[in-house]
Amino acid sequence: MDKRGNTVLITGGASGIGLALAECFLNADNTVIICGRRKEKLEEAKQKFKKIHTRICDVSVETDRIELFNWAAAEFPNLNVLINNAGIQQRVNLLAPEEPWTHYDQEIASNFDAPVHLSLLFTPHLIKQHKPSIINISSGLAITPGAWVPIYSATKAALHAFTVSLRIQLADSNVEVIEVLPPAVNTDLGGVGLHTFGASLNDFADSVFGELDSGKQEIGFGGTEERLTVSAAEAKEIAKKMYEGFVKR
Repeated sequence: MDKRGNTVLITGGASGIGLALAECFLNADNTVIICGRRKEKLEEAKQKFKKIHTRICDVSVETDRIELFNWAAAEFPNLNVLINNAGIQQRVNLLAPEEPWTHYDQEIASNFDAPVHLSLLFTPHLIKQHKPSIINISSGLAITPGAWVPIYSATKAALHAFTVSLRIQLADSNVEVIEVLPPAVNTDLGGVGLHTFGASLNDFADSVFGELDSGKQEIGFGGTEERLTVSAAEAKEIAKKMYEGFVKR
């Protein structure tokens, strides 16, 4: 994809990976729109980046997704890049769940329902644009699940499969479909302080942005891209060892 002259919508763009990518796109002379659930975080982003456009939206809610599409298509008719980034990560003890189902279902709605539905909503619009792209932010855990975050891992595996299918179906169109597979990155995903051991947020965002025009359909960092080539048996063994390491920590 071209990295300049786009109009980009980033879900979950008020913090973490979303905001770091927004900064990269802004610095490359793109128009950037971010959406998120929390008004105060969007206002903080606007204070930091004066040119950014914001929209309050809870992508886990179907009506919010429809309203987001209708607003974005009307206000930014040249919008040509959709980045499905918003997500929730929750540690869950499957032997003793402590919350009602609605609590866990929100993770599925945010991580899987939202990117699938938004892709369906925006694709007819994107096809009419110049060099359009859909970029789905999945995870290295899509390939080697983290058993301590089982729902998150499952949603990212589902998003990976959906992205492959979307790319195949759009192969004869002008829409480029890219998947980004982050490792653990030092953000507040899942809670403050849980990922301080992770990769530098700026290093990750700069690396991903740098590769967007490489022609790669799947972009990783810190070894996550290589996970795509492991066998099913190897992926299971890696997941087991990862969980053992988590328990020890």
